[in-house]
Amino acid sequence: MEDNKGLSSPSQPPRIELVVDVSMIVTPCDQQGIIERLIPSILTRFHAGYFRISLSLCSQALLWKTLGEPSYDTHAIRRFLHVLPFAAFVLLWSLALFILSSLSLIYILRCLFHFEKVKAEFLHDVGVNYLFAPWISWLLLLQSSPFIGPKTLYYTLLWGLFIVPIVVLDVKIYGQWFTKGRRFLATVANPACQLSVIGNLVGAWAASEMGWKESAILLFSLGIAHYLVLFVTLYQRLSGSSSLPVVLRPVLFLFFAAPSMASLAWDSIIGSFDNSSKMLFFLSLFLFMSLVSRPFLFKKSIRKFNVAWWAYPFPLTVLALAATGYAQEVTGGAAHALMLLLSALSVLVSLLLMVFTALNTNALFSGKDDPALTDLKDSCTTLP
Repeated sequence: MEDNKGLSSPSQPPRIELVVDVSMIVTPCDQQGIIERLIPSILTRFHAGYFRISLSLCSQALLWKTLGEPSYDTHAIRRFLHVLPFAAFVLLWSLALFILSSLSLIYILRCLFHFEKVKAEFLHDVGVNYLFAPWISWLLLLQSSPFIGPKTLYYTLLWGLFIVPIVVLDVKIYGQWFTKGRRFLATVANPACQLSVIGNLVGAWAASEMGWKESAILLFSLGIAHYLVLFVTLYQRLSGSSSLPVVLRPVLFLFFAAPSMASLAWDSIIGSFDNSSKMLFFLSLFLFMSLVSRPFLFKKSIRKFNVAWWAYPFPLTVLALAATGYAQEVTGGAAHALMLLLSALSVLVSLLLMVFTALNTNALFSGKDDPALTDLKDSCTTLP
């Protein structure tokens, strides 16, 4: 009987102790603290290279608009592409607008709170070229707009707003190339420099759409002259152009983006895809084949996801746009098959990168490929 005294009565339920770790509870104050720490971290790691994303999306929206527009091309492939749903294009354009607006807002905040880092980008051989990227993105988005026509006042005002920073950067950077000893083109040239050329060519294309032929020719001549000098400098691999950080190897795709954009701009200025446009398109096609035939060149750069991967879709999309103009002029089966192949490739690469970005949002702001924080001489390898 005495042994049963220590047992609990059946009427009394067993006691359950619940231990709560207070440190694991996230209070509203803690959430606010996390946000306050996260925003400065993003502003610190963010740089103009992130506008590669907007470049890709805005050019993709322009491709969809071009393929869906009415055309005198009666080929079966072109008629098939005309059935692309307009709602899908508007959705893509809206996504591009949202992404570009968000990136622009973040960069404005970076300029306000971390101006010394923006200055470091401007003084860097690679980083300075990406200062053209937001303005190129806005011009591409303007051209692809389903709501603003090229002959309207709003289009003209927005074009002027976006082209002025490009011209200012032109005066500063191109002037350094031939007047400043340490900033000579032979010393600072790298594949990213072609973004400055693309900025002028996109501006010329948009100006010709408005009917401003003189402004278009002015910007085209400025861009094509510096492209020829830059192309020869990079081709000869002079000092400063022979090495590139491994993570930035995708930037090499800009080699065929510049002549592709030049062919589109000249097509818009002249009104037809003439022999000059064809020669530029064939050059870009040759450079594209030269790069894709060397996949091991990009092997190290794709081992781990980073924002530099977004350097792939934009050149592919511009090449597809040039192929579209070529197919419309030639009206042959091979030209249309090439247009379809390049368009499908650009869409596929863009979709894959959207998926990879969504699955790797934590790595998006890792800052591993920030050109303004890394010396160009560090982690560089000579191109094979």
